[in-house]
Amino acid sequence: MNTLGNVLWIILGGFFVFLFYLIGSLLLMVTLVGIPFGLQTLKMANLALFPFGREAVQTQRAGGCLHVIMNIIWLLVAGIEIAVTHLVLALLFAVTIVGIPFAAQHLKLAYIGLVPFGMDIVDHRQRPGQ
Repeated sequence: MNTLGNVLWIILGGFFVFLFYLIGSLLLMVTLVGIPFGLQTLKMANLALFPFGREAVQTQRAGGCLHVIMNIIWLLVAGIEIAVTHLVLALLFAVTIVGIPFAAQHLKLAYIGLVPFGMDIVDHRQRPGQ
């Protein structure tokens, strides 16, 4: 089911979301200061290409509070705009019953777009019996 969802996602505009994140990431990585932000945007591009069957989870790395500071900078510069864009797209997709799974994926992207530092993209684990 995840494969079908990902194929439909790409056809219905997910490829453009991926492409925008990829271009933004490459532009951010032109400068030395932008490299950490570009890496986070690459993470979002990765999730935007195949969002079904994957999720964003907080990591438990021993990195101190650096990711909090980077998230604050990200939030002020781009995070709010990214999150609002995905929320609007989620609302547009949620108008129809068929679009609800796609709306859920945009909500997932809005969450990681708001505070990407300290997050990892992981595959859903199948529990025994499912």
